[in-house]
Formats: sequence, C-alpha cells, structure tokens
Amino acid sequence: MIKWFSLVLISLHLSLISSFVYSDRLKDLTSIAGVRSNQLVGYGIVVGLNGTGDGNIGLTLQSMQSMVSRFGLVTDTAGLNGANTAAVMVTADMTAFAKPGQTIDITVSTLGKASSLRGGTLLMTPLLGADGETYAIAQGNLVVGGLGVTGQDGSSVVVNIPTVGRVPRGATIEKLVETQFLKSDNIILNLHQSDFSTSLEVSNAINEIFGPDVSVPLDASSIKVRSPKDPAQKVAFVSLLENIEIEPARPKAKVIVNARTGTIVIGGDVRVTPSVVTHGSMTVRVNEDPNVNQNNNLAMNSDQVVVTPGDATVTPDTEIDVDEEVAKAFIFDPGVELSEIVESINAVGASASDLVAILEALREAGSLRAELIII
Repeated sequence: MIKWFSLVLISLHLSLISSFVYSDRLKDLTSIAGVRSNQLVGYGIVVGLNGTGDGNIGLTLQSMQSMVSRFGLVTDTAGLNGANTAAVMVTADMTAFAKPGQTIDITVSTLGKASSLRGGTLLMTPLLGADGETYAIAQGNLVVGGLGVTGQDGSSVVVNIPTVGRVPRGATIEKLVETQFLKSDNIILNLHQSDFSTSLEVSNAINEIFGPDVSVPLDASSIKVRSPKDPAQKVAFVSLLENIEIEPARPKAKVIVNARTGTIVIGGDVRVTPSVVTHGSMTVRVNEDPNVNQNNNLAMNSDQVVVTPGDATVTPDTEIDVDEEVAKAFIFDPGVELSEIVESINAVGASASDLVAILEALREAGSLRAELIII
C-alpha cells in the first residue's frame, strides 16, 4: 500500500522531472475509464411567449391540459390556446461525480411550430437518463441568443437560432450516478489517440516512478494501473498519476483531405519515394454567337405588293478557343520531407483540387508513404 510520505516523495520527483522535460501530461493524453458525463433528456413546455408559440396543435394543447390538471383544474383542449406556449425537448450533460443538490446547465429546443423562445419560462421538467430514471429536475427563464421578426406582408428576418435557448444552472441534480472509481482495484487509462508506442511509453513512465509491475499496457488504447486499496489515498494517487509527463510517440503518417472545403493537412512524417510529377492544365472556351436573319414574305394583288414578316433564320456561329498551359514537372528525391513537398507543389501553382489529384496519383503509384484519408 502506498503511504502518504511515499506520495509526497513521488510528488517532489514529478516536479523535478517536469522542470527539465517539456512533454505532455497524462491528463492531456488519456481519460480514466468510467469517469465520464451522462446525457439527460426530458420533455416539457415553455410558457410566457409573446405569440410565438406552437399555436393550437394537438401535442401542445394536450401538454397544457395535463399540466393544469395537476393543480386540480378540469378543462378540455378546446378551451386552451397555445399561442404563448411551446412544446420543447430539454437536454443536459451531468458531469462525473455530480452530487444531489448541485446544478447543471440545460439546453431547451422547440419541438413544434414555435418561431421563438425569447422571453419564455420552462416549467418543471424531469430529466431522464438512458435507464429511464429521473436524475435531475429543470426549470427557469430561458436565455435566447437568436431573434426573429415577421411582418404582416409575410417578410421575415431571423438572426441566429431563436428556437433554441439555455438556462444556466437550470437543473438541480436529484440522484447520484454510481461509479466504480472508488471500488475498483485498478485504474484503466484510455488514450485519446490509439497508438501502441504511446501506450508502452505511458506504462514505462508509470512503472519508473511508482515501481515495477504497477502499470501494464493492455492494447493500443488502454493501460491498466494498480491503485491503492484505501479510498482515501486513491484521489491523491490519481492526482500524481495524471501529472506524469511523457513524450508521445510520433504519429502515423497521414494526409487528411476535406473534399468539401479544400482543406489539406499533411503530417510531418509523410515521405515520398523517388517519382516525377507533371502538372499542367488545358482550358477550352466555347462561345456561341448565333446570327438571326429576319425573312419577309411577299404577296401581290391587283393593286399593290404586300410585305409580311416570315420565319427567322438562325445561322450558328461558334468560336472555340483552346488554351493549354505548359506542363510543369518536378522530381521527388528519395526520403523527401514535408517542407520539400509543399515547396514543390506551391512552385507550380497547384490549387487545392490539383493537390488532391497529385496526392491520389502518388498513392496509386505507390510513391506516397502515408495514409490518404478523404473526409
């Protein structure tokens, strides 16, 4: 079992290491398995709108009828008006280790025909987890960043999204989510980016500080770490663990292409084997300028000649202009690095689409030593 004085010595050791090494902390590279937020969702109604509600739709009227019936009032939907009311969905994230009585932010989104939630108040709404249990209760005045204005002639102006609002600290937690953090004998660290080399490096760094066999890499994403059995020491142990600094392994060589925006990201370890690339373009312009000639019809009678318009004659007139740029070639030498790749491609004036074509051609030729990912 790790004693308190041992933890103090380890803390001093970590502070000395961090003063000489510029690396990443484990808290920035990993997350602890089981320590996560939980999504909550609920259905409610927003009242107090200035005529921007759902109107007389069945869902909203039934919700209003159900709400007022809780207070002993008996009415039917025909006697209700939903112009100032909106049916909404309420969502929230309950952070790990959140305790009953604490508050969390909520997001409120329209479900029906409401055009704006500005000025509305969310009535008491239970928030459910994936298991159907109620974990929080939401209520409060909405903060809406959007604005919508509609004129009598049907014209409208909408700024941002007026149908979504937030209530800061609008939900109170009512039930605790059980976690195995204090009950488990081991802590599992999950890497944000899977990598066998980084997983091994994390395990070695932990064993170097806390002793051999304290940490075991399970796979490319997870590292198992033995933790103190005493719950009082587990928080202190994790505090020391997440501040260990390591130098992550160099990532896999990748080229990421966003086909929608033309954004291209090339990793630093991308290499190209010896190859020759020729880049050029041909522009063909076709200009149609038809000639229209008006024909006349002549008709003669006993007194005079009558001229009437006839069918027009269209004579095609096509101009074709071909402009072909001189193809530019550049050579990739063995082991060429990222900076040289960028300089070569920029030198020929290649656009984003041209660069994608060049990279795809290099991959098909087997010259691109990287994974090409198009998103």
